[in-house]
Amino acid sequence: MGSKQIAQETFDDAVQENITEFEMDPEEAVREAVQQFESQGVDLSNIVKAVRPPASENGQRQKHQILLTLECLGRAVAEQDVAELPEQLSAFAAQCKEQLAFRYLAGQNGAYPVVFSACQLAAGDRGLLLQAFSTLCALLDGQPDLLDGAGQELLLQSLRERREDAELTLAGIRCVRHACLKHEQNRQDFVKGGILPLLTAAIVQHGSSADVVRTAASALRVMTFDDDIRVPFGHAHDHAKMIVLENDGLRVLIEAAKAFTDNSGVLSELCATLSRLSVRNEFCQDIVDLGGLNFMVTLLADCMEHPDVVKQVLSAIRAVAGNDDVKDAIVDAGATDLIVLAISHHLGNPQICEQGCAALCMLALRKPENCSVIMEGGGALAALQAMKAHPREVAVQKQACMLIRNLVSRSRDFSRPILEMGAENLITEARAAHRDCDDVARAALRDLGCKVELRELWTGQKGSLAQ
Repeated sequence: MGSKQIAQETFDDAVQENITEFEMDPEEAVREAVQQFESQGVDLSNIVKAVRPPASENGQRQKHQILLTLECLGRAVAEQDVAELPEQLSAFAAQCKEQLAFRYLAGQNGAYPVVFSACQLAAGDRGLLLQAFSTLCALLDGQPDLLDGAGQELLLQSLRERREDAELTLAGIRCVRHACLKHEQNRQDFVKGGILPLLTAAIVQHGSSADVVRTAASALRVMTFDDDIRVPFGHAHDHAKMIVLENDGLRVLIEAAKAFTDNSGVLSELCATLSRLSVRNEFCQDIVDLGGLNFMVTLLADCMEHPDVVKQVLSAIRAVAGNDDVKDAIVDAGATDLIVLAISHHLGNPQICEQGCAALCMLALRKPENCSVIMEGGGALAALQAMKAHPREVAVQKQACMLIRNLVSRSRDFSRPILEMGAENLITEARAAHRDCDDVARAALRDLGCKVELRELWTGQKGSLAQ
């Protein structure tokens, strides 16, 4: 994707020029404009790639449909026409959901104040407020910068005052989640405003609603993200600790899982959130003590055919295995055989191969007894098969190399059988293909007893070689 940006008007002018100067039909004119700008490295993800309606008779430029719809919504809000609002909110939300370019153009043309005013106007009408929140959610998707302090307070107030209403709670949480993705300041503001207890309370209060539980768990997880490239240091770790220590988050999530034993979507979401909360040794142990490990292992066994679920469970097991005592509990629960089965069953899926190798790698770290179980279960062979299946996936190569090293670092008897599986060639190839694999591949080869050639790097300085 390109890094250069252009205005919507610039793109529209180029399309119009193709139509008038080169006599192209509208579809061809748009395609030609897209090709022209993309060849120059321009990012068109926020551009509406459509022909703008022709100018009116007096020469006035017409607007894209999303802006015409926004104008209709704006008039209904300005006139406080509650009867007209539902239709206008519905039409605007539908167009926002079509693509990011539509809602970006709307956002650049004052959509947020209009939608926020609609939310305020709808405060006393439950049905209308649901629609207004749905529209706000659609507008904020991918545009968290639009939300201001007044919008944050409106959402928090609604979640506090209407906590018994499952539908409004769900609508509000969806807005919060969109507002916090890739936006560290919004996350911090919402946490200061008390969003964490509202989210955990929603899971408890609406524990029978799959949508509320899944969305609230997802929102909690977003609060632990560090995905805003504009901020060098976020509060992800602090937020995770607050969820666990101040809001009993682990217990809330694991208890919620008991109501959805047959709903893999909800359980997968709960697993993903638990993995983000496993930031301390004691938290990992608490997850086991509360029954979280048992539901993860059961979920992995029951949902082996669902790759998205398998990936999330493997990630969660990898996270809680950071505790040495939990490593043993995982192995005792029979999870190693299931992890190996997951890798083998989904050998074509690089993410599952990566997470599976990473989970086995954690289980093997500093645990010779676990290494024996992993070897007997075919873990080394599965990792090498993953390397062979995904030679270009650096993450798979790294995790497999680290697993091999952990298996033999304290159990040298495993070196010969692993080498007989073809490990040396695969690890050497990974080292040659991926510079990021150099350290872990060299360490694996060394611990396997192989001769390791140090890679020489030319630094560009006369007479200077780095190894």
